[in-house]
Order: sequence, then C-alpha cells, then structure tokens
Amino acid sequence: MTISVAERAELRSAVRDLLSSQAPGEFDRALWHKLAAQGVAGLLVGTEYGGVGLGAQELEAVAEETGAALLPAPFLASAVLTVALIEAAGTEQDRRRLLPGLADGSRIGTVALTGATGTWSPGGVAVRADGDTLHGTAHYVLHGQIADVLLVVARIGHDFGVFEVAPEAPGLQRTAATVFDPSTPLSVFAFDGVPARRLGTAGWDAVQRALDLAVIALAGEQAGGARRIFEITVDYLKTRIQFGRPIGSFQALKHMAADLLLEVESATSAAQHAAAQFGTENADAAIALAAFTCAQVYHTTAMQAIQMHGGIGFTWEHPAHRFLRRARTGVPLFGSPAQFRERYLVAKGA
Repeated sequence: MTISVAERAELRSAVRDLLSSQAPGEFDRALWHKLAAQGVAGLLVGTEYGGVGLGAQELEAVAEETGAALLPAPFLASAVLTVALIEAAGTEQDRRRLLPGLADGSRIGTVALTGATGTWSPGGVAVRADGDTLHGTAHYVLHGQIADVLLVVARIGHDFGVFEVAPEAPGLQRTAATVFDPSTPLSVFAFDGVPARRLGTAGWDAVQRALDLAVIALAGEQAGGARRIFEITVDYLKTRIQFGRPIGSFQALKHMAADLLLEVESATSAAQHAAAQFGTENADAAIALAAFTCAQVYHTTAMQAIQMHGGIGFTWEHPAHRFLRRARTGVPLFGSPAQFRERYLVAKGA
C-alpha cells in the first residue's frame, strides 16, 4: 500500500509523540503493545494478516523516530527482519499462522542468521540443516532472549533454507551475550540436533530481501539518532555560557556544528533514497551507500557531540553516551562498512 507524503509525516508524528513520553531504558512490553496498536509492529505485514501493509519508505520514516528515541524494543528484530523473512520465504499457511501475532505485538520474533564472523552473508551462516534437525551456532541474534517466534537461516548442502524452531525445543540453548549497548540485546543460539520446520522452499534470495529491508530500517535509525544527538548538542551550545557568552558563538564550535549538520543531512538523504529505491534496479547501490554512510555519520556525530559537551558529555547522567553506544553497536550490524562499500562498487560496476 502506498500513502502520501502528508500521511507519512502524520505516521512519523504519531510515533514521535508516543516515544517522547517514554524514558529510555530496558524493553517495555507495554510500550511495544502501544506501538503495535499504532501499526509499528505490523508496518510491513499485509492487511490480510492484521497489519497495515506499508513499504520501505514508511519503514524508514518510522525508523528515524525509533532511532531518535533510542527505542529499546525489537523493532528491527521482529517488525522488520522476522516479518520480512516470513513474507519472503513462508507459504500462505506460514503467513496466516505467524504474522497476525507479530503484527498485534502478542508475539516477538527474531532471526538467527550469522555465525561468529558476523558477516551477515552466505559465507557467514554457521548453522546447517540435516533433514529436519539443526546443528551449529548463530551469533548476534537480536532480542533473542525474549523472542517466541524463532527463525533460523541454515545451510542445506550448497543452498540455504529458513527454518522455524520452537522456543523450548530440545537441544536449543539461548545465551545472552555481553553487549556494549544495553538497548540492543544480543544472544548466541546453539543448536544440537534441534527439531525444526522449514518455511516454504525459498533460499538466500528471500534472506537477502529481508536483510535489505533491515539495512534500510537500521540506516533510518542511525540517521534519526544522529539528528537527535546533534539537536541536543546544538541546544547545549546555545545555553552553555562561558566567558560571558554562549559557547555556540565560538568559531571552532560553530565550524564543528556546521560540518556535523552537513553529515546528518547527507545521512538522512541516503537513508530515504535507499527506501525509495527498494525493489528497483538501483536498490543495491542505494542500500549499500546508505548502510556505510549512516553508520559512519552516526558514530562520528555521537563522538563529536560528547566532545562538544565538554565534561558533562562524559557523565553517566547525560544521554550522549547512550547515543554513542547505539552508534557503535550499529556499525557492524547486518554487515560492516567495508562490505557495503564493496557491494556499492560492484553495483556501480566499478
């Protein structure tokens, strides 16, 4: 379904208003249900399955708001990656069975995809399927400890398949990983002869489509986070008085702020362009460009924001460190900047 620019702006505003009243912290299931009621959890789910049936541009717009709010909820894991993978790989029966619960927030999904190398590529898949059982280990599983819809990408000989595993399946071990950013919990899933059920017959193409949507959403979150910490920093520069005048009047800080504004605007344009190009012949290049641009801009902006705040920026009380933690966590998520640069060059025929 396509909506107008004005309707997209209203959707963003509604999400922003809801998240503005929530203090950052750990996952709040009540908040997730509120977001689901607004359509966020079922953003990509078709209307026939209880969702709102929107696309990549609406996804990116909402992601800018979740990123600005440092939302500690399974938006990327459940509403994007899991839903997109079911849509791409599942049968009609799979969609009717799984998507309604994900759309209304009563169930939370995640995808076990990459191994210890964290490449999020075919070569990085470390789980293999032996008939209807799984063996191996998956790392960097987003919100893996709270999910109850578990999808696993596994090797089948020289091909790949998407499998569903019950949360309490014998032989499955879910271990919470130590993370730099508490708002982005990760898990390690170990499979020792775990019984599984394959979704459809799709292979890596379906996985790549879901990953592309996840990259677009992550780029939107990074652009939104970069803009928010930039705004916080500019407000501080306007109100912090030193030597009798606001520090924002100092030439060095003005130049730093101007450079950051250019970076933030560039990241936002890249994320929105990637969303607009999704599904076209130009998608590969646009998605790759957004991936490495937004990751690096967010990290740079968060680092500079702490410096521009001076001593207060290094304290636990100030939110700057939370933005830096989210920025650093996102840099390698779904693929490293180097991988996406290479993908961009290949897409451009360089």
